[in-house]
Amino acid sequence: MFRSGFASAILAWACFSGVTVGGASAASANILVPHRAVYDLELKDASERSGISGMYGRMVYEFNGSACEGYTVSFRFVTKVDTGEEVRLTDQQTTTYEDLKNGNFRFLTRSFTDEKLDKEVRGSAHEAEQGVKVDLTSPDKRQVDLAQSLFPTEHMLEVIDRAKKGDTLFESRIFDGSDSGDKALITTTMVGKQRNPVADDGDAGKAGAMASKPYWPVTISYFNDDMTGDALPIYRMEFKLYENGITRDLTMDYGDFVLTGKLADLEVFKQGDCK
Repeated sequence: MFRSGFASAILAWACFSGVTVGGASAASANILVPHRAVYDLELKDASERSGISGMYGRMVYEFNGSACEGYTVSFRFVTKVDTGEEVRLTDQQTTTYEDLKNGNFRFLTRSFTDEKLDKEVRGSAHEAEQGVKVDLTSPDKRQVDLAQSLFPTEHMLEVIDRAKKGDTLFESRIFDGSDSGDKALITTTMVGKQRNPVADDGDAGKAGAMASKPYWPVTISYFNDDMTGDALPIYRMEFKLYENGITRDLTMDYGDFVLTGKLADLEVFKQGDCK
């Protein structure tokens, strides 16, 4: 249901000066701040087709590392879904490691329903001359060749860089290991003008020192890589993005239902030095 591509768009969530590594430079990546963000989730809207009468939960996103050592992301997305007939507990746990310098990416996602494991996807990917090569080890062993794609942190850097340049609309292909870990996604990103926060600005009260800093309103739509014509997005995310990669005030539109995510807690970690 939820893709790790937000940690990267978030979230999370890549074309900088200096020596490039897969489209991003190690120097530019130092703008990203290690942090742990907790978001409270609520159902904003749901169609009859969704079969959802109520939904709430919590999302925890932890981003660590440095441009020289690589970045790790620990991500957990837990929801209680009320269908009117039963209440289900869903739990998605994702961990990734991204090495910007060498163009490598590792990923592991486990999905649970009512504390029972439904699916595990594990593998690695690396940038090659002709695109991205993916080695999957779970649920089965196989190799996949994909078109040239950005990994999640690279994509985050691209969004920040283009926002700083004033680009308002652009397209990217990304690979984040989500779903079955064998497909890339096309993203269309819209960036609004940078804004200064106001007193009643969403969940600014939980943003700590970030509450007084400017941000960009960002919308990212995700499409299948083989889309044709006026295809509808698989899902769409809206959020407020700071220059250091922290996000807040989320809206996640999955078509049949929409969730909002308000920042409940933010802890910024000490940033390591590259040696």
